[in-house]
This record gives sequence, structure tokens and C-alpha cells, in this order.
Amino acid sequence: MTTKTVSDSNSATIESRDQLIASFAVGEKPADRWKIGTEHEKFVYATKDHHAPSWGEPGGIRALLIELEQFGWKPVLEGGNLIALTGADGSVSLEPAGQFELSGAPLDNLHQTCAETGRHLEQVKAAGEKLGIGFLGLGMWPDKRRSELPIMPKGRYAIMLRHMPRVGTMGLDMMLRTCTIQVNLDYESEADMVKKFRVGLALQPLATALFANSPFTEGRPNGMLSYRSHIWSDTDPHRTGMLPFVFEDGFGYERYADYALDVPMYFVYREGHYIDAAGLSFRDFLKGELAVLPGEKPTLDDWNDHLSTAFPEVRLKTFLEMRGADGGPWNKICALPALWVGLLYDDAALDAAWDLVKDWDIGERQALRDAVPKLALDAPLPSGGKLKDIAGAVLDIAGAGLTARARTNAAGDNESGFLDPLREIVRTGKVPAQTLLDRYHGAWSGDVSRVYAEESF
Repeated sequence: MTTKTVSDSNSATIESRDQLIASFAVGEKPADRWKIGTEHEKFVYATKDHHAPSWGEPGGIRALLIELEQFGWKPVLEGGNLIALTGADGSVSLEPAGQFELSGAPLDNLHQTCAETGRHLEQVKAAGEKLGIGFLGLGMWPDKRRSELPIMPKGRYAIMLRHMPRVGTMGLDMMLRTCTIQVNLDYESEADMVKKFRVGLALQPLATALFANSPFTEGRPNGMLSYRSHIWSDTDPHRTGMLPFVFEDGFGYERYADYALDVPMYFVYREGHYIDAAGLSFRDFLKGELAVLPGEKPTLDDWNDHLSTAFPEVRLKTFLEMRGADGGPWNKICALPALWVGLLYDDAALDAAWDLVKDWDIGERQALRDAVPKLALDAPLPSGGKLKDIAGAVLDIAGAGLTARARTNAAGDNESGFLDPLREIVRTGKVPAQTLLDRYHGAWSGDVSRVYAEESF
């Protein structure tokens, strides 16, 4: 989530709706300038007893951030509190209960992405060893109650935590108990954005299935393979979902701007502070009629902040965010961008992927999305059969797209090898959550705490 460090007072005031629409066109780039931005979150725990450390306790989250400064990261403060870091590899930030996130820099290829992730994990592991901290790669806390989790000192989170129970039953779980991997990708034009958005949205259930990695809640199987994905089904219906309008004729920047305007607000950021605007209308803000800032109109920074508070399966800013995957181990962090870069950054691959899904109607797409958290690759397809029946074909398309990109490392390897963990899942038919459940019912003898030894970075 976005971290603010300074006042927004110098940001341009929005005088017309056209400026909102134009904000998306700013992201357009020619193909030779397309980048890859990978984000991943991980759970932080104390190695001595597996508790989730608070921000301020000795050896806790604040101490971890301070320890990372030795690697060249620069501190980011909010209200005098250290809440993030910035550096050459992007930014390190905190999710609401201390989930540790790397938002990587925009990079040219997946070899760089994987190297960036590797550097980050080496750094946090070195810092963690000194502090007695470990890092767990899953989609949901396997054993923690919400009451056992700390809250990070970030103003926007306090507002969201108050608002979430008003609009859904699982918003607090989303904030406090989940982790994800996502990738941010560019588009060349409005038409290119539309094609990528549609393919990304239609195939997001496949990404959810392949990365399903959250089968436990409070120490026991929860009946799901991606409980993290299930949580999104009742977080806040006004800002989540499959966005049926994306597949309608005429979809583009203007229609997404209208959608975002209808998403209720969370906050406004002014002079280092978050002002609670939860449930209020950005349309009123445009007219200078926002109750908490009467007479004041929004800035472009306010609009960009607001865009970050919509949580659909694919999100548009000045780039597209693919948001369907559970958190997982190191090789999955590299595999998620490989899947989407392969599908979306090559024209032939993009067309082939669209051919697979273009005949599904919105009801069928929604039914697939609804089935995947429980069934993963066994979810039924609209065309008959199961999701696993097209998974191999999708990976073949992605692999061909990566091969066509011809971005090689020093050894001459292209990027398609980063798909190998996903190919293995398709070969075995077992997603990560099913492997964890096998261990739980087998070697672990029902002891979920074994996950710390086996799934930590």
C-alpha cells in the first residue's frame, strides 16, 4: 500500500473530470519501455515462540527496519514513526499487522526481478538472524487469531480498520492475516490496456489456483485452498470483484474512472496526516463538497491515493496490477511475474490467451472465480472440464511469450525457466495448499507449527 512522506499541497488541483481520465493515459509507454514491478509480502514472526512482533517491542518491526538501513535503505517516517524504507530496489513497507512488503523497482526483465528478490531476502534474513526474526511465505497466517496480531502505526490503516466491519465480514482478515504476490505491468495505449485488462481478469482465477497457499486458519484446515481469495468475497463489495464492465463494448479509461468515482473514499492526506473520509464520495470532493474538507477540491495526488483503495482482481493506475495470487516461497515470487509477462508482453501470446477465454460470459467468469478458492485447479470451466485442463496450455502460451521476448541472462537462458514451479504444479495436479494439507494429515500429525520450519524463507 502507498506510503506518504510529505504534504500534497503542491499537487495539481483537479478542475475537470477529463483530468481523471487523462491520468491513465500518462501511463502509456512504447513496448521497448515496458517494465516489470513485482511486489511480495511475507509474515514476520519471532523465532523463539512464533508470535507476530509489534512495531515497538525490542527486536520488533521497527528494529527490523532500522537493521535494514545498513544495506543502503533510507528511512520513511509518518508522524515521527519509522514505517517504511526506500532504496535502489524500490521500497520496503508494512501491511497493517506488520506483514513485510518489498515493492520492487521497475525492471527490464525477469532475471533482474529474481535477482532483486534474492537481494532483499538475503538482507531480511541477515537482519532477522540478528534479531531472532523469521519470515513465512504463505497466503494467510496459519495459526494466528486477529486478537493476537499487532497494528502498525500508519494513519490510513487506523481509518480502514474502523471502516472494514461496516461493509463486510472479512475485511479485517484481509488486512491483518493475509499476504500476496503481485506484478505491475505497462500498456502501450488505451486499446492495449483493454486487451491486457480483459485477459488478466479472465485468467486471474488460474493464477489464484496455481498459487493457492492458505489452507489453515487458527491451526486447522479451513476447507479452502486459497482462503485469502475467499476473504476477498466479503471484504467490501463496493471496491472488489471481477468488474463485469471491463468486458463490455466501449470499456476504456473513462469507464474505469467512472467506476473509481463510485468507490467510496477512505481518507484524504493533508500535511502529514490522514483525514477520515470513509464512506464519502469522491464525486462530492470534485465539486468541493466533501464534508471533511468543505470548499476544497482534490488534487491529482488525492485521485491517485483514491485509486489505491479499490481492490478488484486487476487494478488500473498508470499501470495494471495483477492481484490474484497468495503469498509463497521464493521461486513463486519469480514465477508470478513470469506468468503475466509471458501472457501480456507478447502480442501473439496475448491474442492466444484471449482466444481461450473470450467466449466466457460474465456469469461464467464469476462462477469460476467463486469456485477457485475451494477447488483450485479442479474448479469447473465454463466450456466444460476443469481449470487444470487449460492450465498447461496457458503456461505454454506464457512460455512462448517469454521465449519470444528473448531476454537472456549471462548464461544465455531466457525467462521461460521461471515458469518451472508452475509447470510442476500442473504436472502433479497439486497446488501448494494441497501439499501442505498432505503434510498436515501425514508427517505433521496435525501440528500446524511445523509450517515454520518448512515454509520459512
